[in-house]
Amino acid sequence: MSTDYKPHRKTIRNPVVRHLVMGVGWLSVALGFAGIFLPVLPTTPFLLLSAACFVRTSPRFYQWLVEHPRLGRYLIYYLDGQGMPLKAKVYTLLLMWTMLLLTAFVVLQRPMLHYLLPTIGLGVTFYILRLPTLKVVPEASSEKS
Repeated sequence: MSTDYKPHRKTIRNPVVRHLVMGVGWLSVALGFAGIFLPVLPTTPFLLLSAACFVRTSPRFYQWLVEHPRLGRYLIYYLDGQGMPLKAKVYTLLLMWTMLLLTAFVVLQRPMLHYLLPTIGLGVTFYILRLPTLKVVPEASSEKS
């Protein structure tokens, strides 16, 4: 697997925003790591969010993430165009639609959001469903063979 991903993005210069974005990145790393073991958390979307945060705040952390022996492969599969595992697609869509619908119809009572958020959700759903579905072989079963 290639890990030579060096996106050309401008670093966030505002120290408050930079620390906030970096904090979101580390929170996403933790949630992505937990998603490897917990069936209710998707791994790939959280790690993609982490990579997006780190590419703008710390090239060193970004490189660490894509080269990580456990976490990096989830990112590299996506970045190489191999797609997302079916589990990640299902959990991403379930979590996204739950949050979108709760926000649009329960949390915020704005008529515009009743249309806007589901429309955005349809676009994201279409994008995720068009991604190739990656067939992942569990490491534990491959070690037993």
